[in-house]
Amino acid sequence: MALSASLHTSLSQPKMADTWSLLDRCSNMEELKQIHSQMIKADLVADAVPMSRLLVFCASPNSGDLAYAEMLFERFERPNTLMWNTMIRGYSNSYEPERALPLYHQMLHHSVPFNAFTFPFLLKACSTLSALEIIQQMHAHIIKFGFGSEVYATNSLVHGYAMAGSIKSAHLLFGRLPHRDIVTYNTMINGCKRCGDIELADEIFKEMPEKNVVSWTTMISSYVEAGQYKKSLNLFQEMQTVGVEPDDVSLTCILSACAHLGALDQGKWIHAYIDRTVIQIDPIIGCALIDMYARCGDVEEALAVFLKMERKNVAAWTALISGLAINGKARDALYWFMKMQKAGIMPNQITFTAILKACSYAGLVDKGKSLFQSMEKSYGLKPTIEHYGCMVDLLGRAGMLTEAKKLVETMPMKPNAVIWGALLSACRIHGNKELGKQIGKTLIEVDPDHGGRYIQLASIHAAAGEWNQAVEVRKKMKVRGLAKLPGCSAISINGIVHEFFAGDNSHPDMKEIYHEWNQIAERLREEGYKPATGSLLHDLEDEDKETAIHHHSEKLAMAFGLRRMKPGTTLRIVKNLRICEDCHTVARLISKIYDKEMIMRDRIRFHHFRDGKCTCGDYW
Repeated sequence: MALSASLHTSLSQPKMADTWSLLDRCSNMEELKQIHSQMIKADLVADAVPMSRLLVFCASPNSGDLAYAEMLFERFERPNTLMWNTMIRGYSNSYEPERALPLYHQMLHHSVPFNAFTFPFLLKACSTLSALEIIQQMHAHIIKFGFGSEVYATNSLVHGYAMAGSIKSAHLLFGRLPHRDIVTYNTMINGCKRCGDIELADEIFKEMPEKNVVSWTTMISSYVEAGQYKKSLNLFQEMQTVGVEPDDVSLTCILSACAHLGALDQGKWIHAYIDRTVIQIDPIIGCALIDMYARCGDVEEALAVFLKMERKNVAAWTALISGLAINGKARDALYWFMKMQKAGIMPNQITFTAILKACSYAGLVDKGKSLFQSMEKSYGLKPTIEHYGCMVDLLGRAGMLTEAKKLVETMPMKPNAVIWGALLSACRIHGNKELGKQIGKTLIEVDPDHGGRYIQLASIHAAAGEWNQAVEVRKKMKVRGLAKLPGCSAISINGIVHEFFAGDNSHPDMKEIYHEWNQIAERLREEGYKPATGSLLHDLEDEDKETAIHHHSEKLAMAFGLRRMKPGTTLRIVKNLRICEDCHTVARLISKIYDKEMIMRDRIRFHHFRDGKCTCGDYW
């Protein structure tokens, strides 16, 4: 029987049991209001038990109506503890969590007894507000009213301190707790993750007497967010070894790690696991898979995942367009950008960042300008600093430095280091040394604690033959105690990710890697290759310059891949910085001499090398 029909029959001669039955079956506010009206007629509204049930439904964040709950609460003569807790919880889950706190003071004023659920709801509101001082007051009250040994209350207190940014207080409390359950440990690990203390999170994780999927997932996501992708992959493998089944969240996190590392084999295994365990590919996992394949250079598989998705939201379309952009497939990105709109999905600001990058990487200046102008005019989207950055990059790469500089000077917001950095890179590429020196100085003023900014300016001076100035810039960098981020390249072979740093000797097979590289270098010289050492410091001898450039991390990764990988397999290398001109030339030559396809991802985009050519067309 439908609920509306039941209302007329069950409450015509109302009984408490009928009211319980109807409240249990209630699914929306319209039905609840009908039940409430019948309860008024039957004079059941003075009874705290059914009214508490009404209030619980109304205060629910999913299907309720907090304003209606507030009206019910205020009209009840003597609300019980459950009612007060329900309202506090309702506000703590709302957009106005601060409204939960006055209710607590009213409870104190009216001498309403607390229970084990009162403080966790209040602490949730305080956590949302990051109200450390109030959390400390709540802590005192928890002890005063005898809830200091209640696990539910103390777990909420640990969470509150961590969310308020006081990980020391959270850890101190954690160490003093007489009882800890798995939630206590998970709460503490999550708090460490939020505060960026990965070492402490790892320490607590290792001492846990029992771990569930939440424990493993929280730790994996902590490593991913900290950029420690290899550790997250190792932990994921350990999680499987002990027999813990990953959930949607852990799979999404580990796909992100695979994407950053370019670990295609592991990413494919996870995709196969998802298919094998019949985990539904919802928009979140779908986006993670598209992003993983695209960032590993397998655009075809990224597109296949996209086409199989039943529900494609704007994030899925954007992930595909972005993936095509970074892989140098600008015209394909534009094609899917148009299809997206034909499908009735309106692009958002992230979509425009992706499509503008596609135009920038391919040198499609007119198309990029047209899209940028259409953002506000046709889509009602105000360009952000990221979009202006894309336009500066687009114009700068194309050699339109005057126009790029004018855009920077007239943009409606103050240019940041990324904007100036894009313009400086364009000056270096197109040999405009004078403008480059001006912008380089400005960039250091804007971002004085970034070592890479000094290197960029020093390189401009070196390219102009101004060695003394280049040395001075590097001295300033050293005086500030700054260091250049070391180049790191990763290559995945047989499911194991190998990392190399410039001039690295830490890999156990480094002797054979250098031997392999020396053989490669000899073959390159036979083909007429000469190292591009022009921008290296003048106080190095020519032979030392050549040695320095030969020890770049991507060259070590290439040598290792050529030595270890089977014929016919594709070398996939991921670098944390931009690929230099010399390494790009070497990769092109290797793809021809060794008949080897190579896919290299640098900090900005992909380079697909085959038969001595690169998909970037030497435009990067």
